[in-house]
Amino acid sequence: MRHHLSIDLAEALLLALGTLLLAGALFGLFVAFAGEDPAAVFYSMYQGAFGTWFSWQDTLQRATPFMLTALCTALPARLGLLVIGNEGALVVGGITAALTGIALSGTAPLFAQTGMFLAAAMAGGVWIGAVIWLRHYRGVNETISSLLLNYIAIAILLHLVNGPLRDPSSLNKPSTPAINEASMLGAIPGLDVHWGLVYGVLACLLLFAVFRYTTVGFAARMIGGNIRAAQMNGIAVGPLLLTVGCVAGAAAGLAGMLEVAAVHGRANDSLVVGYGYVGILVAFLARHNLLMIVPVAILFGGIEASGGLLQRRFDLPDATVTVLQGLIFLLILVSETFRGRLLPRPHPGVA
Repeated sequence: MRHHLSIDLAEALLLALGTLLLAGALFGLFVAFAGEDPAAVFYSMYQGAFGTWFSWQDTLQRATPFMLTALCTALPARLGLLVIGNEGALVVGGITAALTGIALSGTAPLFAQTGMFLAAAMAGGVWIGAVIWLRHYRGVNETISSLLLNYIAIAILLHLVNGPLRDPSSLNKPSTPAINEASMLGAIPGLDVHWGLVYGVLACLLLFAVFRYTTVGFAARMIGGNIRAAQMNGIAVGPLLLTVGCVAGAAAGLAGMLEVAAVHGRANDSLVVGYGYVGILVAFLARHNLLMIVPVAILFGGIEASGGLLQRRFDLPDATVTVLQGLIFLLILVSETFRGRLLPRPHPGVA
């Protein structure tokens, strides 16, 4: 059993590395066709992501929402479900956090921060929990329903910030009123990175331990392997699916809360920047391994952080890095055809 697990892990690492290398090669060709030197572009991307201490801090700040939104896909995937409603859960978490922060503006900062944390987690949890409920009890495809709910969440956000919740002073960019500045999350001591980074890393570590070392994790793995076998062994499949779905949504909701309480100070269309979709990509490249999400999220945080430098040095569009992300995602899908075939497995009769 352990031998099989080690082979699976080695194969996953090889596929991820091969995906990155091939995506990098194709991106280099794209840059060359655009009239730029690929080596110079890659060096600038490294400098913009990891070359200086300032770059590192920018990368870590950008990686934070990727960690949390990646959990929204990775956790259900471990139970055999494909949820891509990360963006919607982030948005409703951000809206709820903003409303809670405004309502608690006269209270102690710690109380307001705790209220925003809990409200955003509950909103995101209910959002994705509804997707799982529809899947298990009504047979509605979770991928389609979660994708459609993204657009509903964005529509709700735009309605609120352009209508009943609009701050009259937000002329050029419709927004909700700002939360109390004292209620904003500060930076980690010694870093220009907010405390959300700690939340993201701790969430990944804690959930990894739960799935790896507890009976709940064993039951979840059993459901992911064979749901009928899990039911025959007396596992309460429905409640466990709902619990994992709610936790997954809560993680993405917290990403929205951090954007409001640590970055923008209010809710507006800055919540809709694609962090949820990048989180899907992070989860897939990490092969839904909850520990691997952390370094993969940092990698994608670095890619995002380097976009501005490419624009300044090479006059390339800031969205150039999106091409690289798209290539990685396409190649991840292609690499799935090699899963289970790349490395030889021992014969079932061999110990």
